[in-house]
Amino acid sequence: MYRFMIKSATAALSFFAVLGAALAQEAPDAKTFEIPQHIMGSGRLTARQMVTFIAVTAIEGDAERAARLAPLYIAEAQAEGVNHDVAFAQMILETGFLQFKGIVGSHMNNFCGLGAISLTQTGHIFPDELTGIRAHIQHLKAYASREPLAGELIDPRYNFVSPKGKAPTIDALTGTWAKDPQYAAKIKSLLRRMYYSANAGS
Repeated sequence: MYRFMIKSATAALSFFAVLGAALAQEAPDAKTFEIPQHIMGSGRLTARQMVTFIAVTAIEGDAERAARLAPLYIAEAQAEGVNHDVAFAQMILETGFLQFKGIVGSHMNNFCGLGAISLTQTGHIFPDELTGIRAHIQHLKAYASREPLAGELIDPRYNFVSPKGKAPTIDALTGTWAKDPQYAAKIKSLLRRMYYSANAGS
């Protein structure tokens, strides 16, 4: 297990101020967690558990930013009926624990690689973190469900997903969302590790 290190006292104070709000939610019994198969549904991880997983797993992971993102992922996913555990795990995979070492930059607020194809097509840029998360959740719902969006359309690639609901399960994301033959297995592996982390901290 890696140790998370905060580089300065000022950063530490800022981190723990932001983290405090995310950690306020009481943790459920993590021992009952099972790896979900479907993308639609209810997540079981708290914001605290999600942030802690990043903080203790990836020494270069951005736990301070994760503390801002986790409650937004929970709220946005619940609004559209998406399992926030699955969405957050996919975000971790796509961004490399928020390190953004691929073609998508941290400043883009693009947490799922929307429109990222090559060095000349690096993906969509969103004005803020909330908008980027909302676009991610909407795009994931487009893959997982035929139901219409509950909120105003933000995802610029929503209408390119056809037919809607073509990937209702995590396994079905392999070959649809991504060409990587291990894509779904990687998301499930992250979920397993997240639940293990939550169980260890309960």
